[in-house]
Amino acid sequence: MKANRFIRISSVVLILFSALSLLYVSLMAIVSPQAVMDLVHVTLPNNDAYSSIRGVYGGVGLTIVISLIYMAVKDAGKGLAFLSMLWGFYALSRLMTMASEGALGDFGKQWLTIESVLCLLSLTLLFLRQKQTRAIA
Repeated sequence: MKANRFIRISSVVLILFSALSLLYVSLMAIVSPQAVMDLVHVTLPNNDAYSSIRGVYGGVGLTIVISLIYMAVKDAGKGLAFLSMLWGFYALSRLMTMASEGALGDFGKQWLTIESVLCLLSLTLLFLRQKQTRAIA
């Protein structure tokens, strides 16, 4: 019984932690797109670049945040599946960059580690939830 509760609570905590992390970047992108790009030492050259960062990191990010909050409340299993893909594809994109463009800097290495850990946590909780569901049935 306590294990079931721990898995349920951990699932919601991970989903909400991810949502808050993404919310931070989304709000930063909406307020100051250049601040987001400063993290990777890139200067935005024109208004279309500002608009793109504001739209992708800001607008799309907020859509993901709202979706994650909804899934945390309504179906944490789907939220974990979504996070597994989100963090996993982020990490895969960085690995692809390493393979095609070369080694990542400190920022990329740090985020590859973070995204990989979040993907593994999501997959682990998803697996435990499914195992739990099968045991009950």
